Amino acid sequence: MIEVDSCPNCRGMWLDSPELDKLEDTAFDDDPHKGSLVHFQSKTSYPCPHCGNGLDEFQYRLYDLKLDYCASNGHGFWLDAGEDERVIEIMHQRAKNIQRKLDAETTWKQTLKEMHSFLKKGK
Repeated sequence: MIEVDSCPNCRGMWLDSPELDKLEDTAFDDDPHKGSLVHFQSKTSYPCPHCGNGLDEFQYRLYDLKLDYCASNGHGFWLDAGEDERVIEIMHQRAKNIQRKLDAETTWKQTLKEMHSFLKKGK
């Protein structure tokens, strides 16, 4: 369970720094870099609710999702309405992609093993 501060008008929410990790954990908890992959960072005019410094916007995990966060003091993340569902969706897809990669690597390893055995028999 995650306790977040939310805006009843816009349905956005503020997640303290560790709470983004917890949100991601609801879908996929086997990733040591959760909440820390910041790409294409730029300044915004929105203030951090804790310190008042301007929030930075960044592209979340190279997906087409932009989140805001307190870069100057690391207080947390602002998610607009529906962005929490997008984070969970992205983490579900990430888990599927990793499993598919592991399955492909296992299959390839077995194929190579069989090829080596076949080649050794032919000598």
